[in-house]
Amino acid sequence: MCSTRSRSARLLASAAIVVIIAAAAAGCQTTQSTDTTGSLTLASADRSDADWQRDVEAYGQKYRDKPTDVEVALRYAQALRATGQRAQAVAILEQTSIRNPSNKVVLGEYGRALAEAGNYEQALEVLDRAHTPDQPDWHILSAQGAVLDQMGRHEEAQRHYLTALKIAPDEATVLSNLGLSYALSKDLKNAEATLRRAAARRPVDQRVRQNLALVVGLQGRFAEAETIARADLPPDQAAANALYLRQMLAHKDNVPLSNQAYHSGPGSS
Repeated sequence: MCSTRSRSARLLASAAIVVIIAAAAAGCQTTQSTDTTGSLTLASADRSDADWQRDVEAYGQKYRDKPTDVEVALRYAQALRATGQRAQAVAILEQTSIRNPSNKVVLGEYGRALAEAGNYEQALEVLDRAHTPDQPDWHILSAQGAVLDQMGRHEEAQRHYLTALKIAPDEATVLSNLGLSYALSKDLKNAEATLRRAAARRPVDQRVRQNLALVVGLQGRFAEAETIARADLPPDQAAANALYLRQMLAHKDNVPLSNQAYHSGPGSS
């Protein structure tokens, strides 16, 4: 029984509540793409563990040769985060932020890294410096909301997301975070409506659809949840997710919604 539940829990990882911590990348001169949140891309379908490890070695050497190069520092920290070396990434970004205290891109990435490492209070302080009241950045507002959700401060988080949506209406990543915040505060009706808005955006992010499936399942509509999940998952995994959802609903007052910062390392989905 324990092994079956453990297996179901692992399979549910692709449909787990995931809040996307968006950080600013405006002004970051780079030939490498950024993700839809505007933050430095941590994952790509064509990136393997070996690719990221090569980046760790290559940018690590470049960083040791020239630690004051902001672009190199950002790329090195990115590779470290992608390989799970979060504490070291935080250390690199901390030093880079000390050298560049007004660089909003550095502060955004540093704040995101701190949040990924679980340093939420410090993350909020750093992210607050990554934009200004007269020039708010929706990426940072969404990141701050995600951190607040991590801390269980859902109403505050929702205010940040709603402010971000005033700047970037119908931005899927912000809608997704807002929907998940509603779910974490057990407002499943608003969670579903908001996640459906996010899922209606094109292209559809697999994470958004799986989160929608989870919220639908938590309301007892398992067949519908499985149909939504099946769009991205093999049938056996979709069925296992639906089974796990039923188990969670049996104890819905203690549903273990996992509000985890989105750290898309190599191979994750």
